[in-house]
Amino acid sequence: MHNGQSSPAYPVTLSEVARLTGVSVSTASKAINGRGDVSEETRRRVLETADRIGFTPNQLARSLLAGRTGTVGLLTSDLEGRFVLPILMGAEDAFGAGQVNVFLCDARGDTIREQHQLKALLNRRVDGIIVVGRQTDPRPSLGQELPVPVVYAYAPSDDPADVSLTPDNEGGGRMVIEHLLACNRSRIGHITGDPSYAAAQDRARGIHAALAAAGLELQGEPMFSEWSENWGRDAAAMLLAQHPDVDAIACGSDQIARGVLDTLRDLGRDVPSDVAVIGYDNWEVLTTNSRPELTSIDANLQQLGRESARALFQAMGPGAEKRPEGVRHLPVRLVIRGSTIARR
Repeated sequence: MHNGQSSPAYPVTLSEVARLTGVSVSTASKAINGRGDVSEETRRRVLETADRIGFTPNQLARSLLAGRTGTVGLLTSDLEGRFVLPILMGAEDAFGAGQVNVFLCDARGDTIREQHQLKALLNRRVDGIIVVGRQTDPRPSLGQELPVPVVYAYAPSDDPADVSLTPDNEGGGRMVIEHLLACNRSRIGHITGDPSYAAAQDRARGIHAALAAAGLELQGEPMFSEWSENWGRDAAAMLLAQHPDVDAIACGSDQIARGVLDTLRDLGRDVPSDVAVIGYDNWEVLTTNSRPELTSIDANLQQLGRESARALFQAMGPGAEKRPEGVRHLPVRLVIRGSTIARR
């Protein structure tokens, strides 16, 4: 499929610029990219032709040199997922309207299907591939033998030689506590999801580290179970029975936080005066329809998609043998709403 942005009915190509100017595609590419080994006269003619027919190469796409197909593969394991879609949108933004064709393949979390989709992308001679995971747990690498560069987004590769970008969940956990401390809260409980998820463990680790740095301890142990409103309701009832003076609850997801808000309302606890509540993921359909609206951590997933596209361009461009390796943790951000407003 093409990327989702509007483009002319007949996208103008570099080869068209070259044909109309009477030069090779390679020369047209060098002229447009400002390379030195083209005469000024040729450069001027190429740029005039490009301008006349409306060819405007995107800044990022300039690293796609002549001889490439101008196509990129996005291999995802969860096309329905609300984490995957903003990442794909961000990547498509960065590839630029009409500059790069994007082939999207959904492996649906199935390894055999993923191998089949990978072969299909390579048969289409894509210039590079972004692999988008559905959770932040490390995933098996596609290996170092592929003929094109690969970048892993959201779910990092388990091979440190690969390039991976994932949200900084541990930093997000620290951010939660720093915000609650700024709201004058000190008796903080933590209710979160499935303990087998790296995201749940990383956030809990960040929460613990920030509390320890402030000389505080969590009220009880972190409460792990499932990513659901039901669990949020039940866990909040248990937490308040054991620690009735809790003044803040840090939740591992917005769904859990919604359940927590229900229980607090049932028990007659005012949010945020009695208890502050903070969610995670900034899923706006939940956060803005909560009563009160829910403060949450946003993982900046569109930015993650854009950065993944940039990392792929870097790996495809000149000097790619010096490309960075390993996992980059990208910053998350706090979105403050009425569920944590500081006491007067």
